[in-house]
Amino acid sequence: QVKVVESGGGVMHSGGSLRLSCQAFGNILRIDDMGWYRRAPSERGLVATIDSGGNANVIDSVKGRFTISRDNDKKTIYLQMNNLKPEDADVYYCRADIVSKKVDDNLEVGRYWGQGTRVTVSS
Repeated sequence: QVKVVESGGGVMHSGGSLRLSCQAFGNILRIDDMGWYRRAPSERGLVATIDSGGNANVIDSVKGRFTISRDNDKKTIYLQMNNLKPEDADVYYCRADIVSKKVDDNLEVGRYWGQGTRVTVSS
């Protein structure tokens, strides 16, 4: 059973920093693109993405403040969030595109989402 699990959310004052982590578990053969999303309809939810080669993109509103990184050996991505603003407060979700092996040895390609981790920013 493949799953992704986020951690690292919490409460931080405006201007502070948090680091979110997202780790994938299961009988994983390969992880392709991974990303962070939040429930911000004006941005369609996307915050940052990173591929298996480490090529990263972040949305304009967090450029210079947020950094996405990846440790392929640990099957983990991170979102370093600096200079937090009240508008960054939201639930952050991790997404991973994963190729895994099922119990019958067949391959499965799927997009997996974590349960979300809440970031609260106090002004």
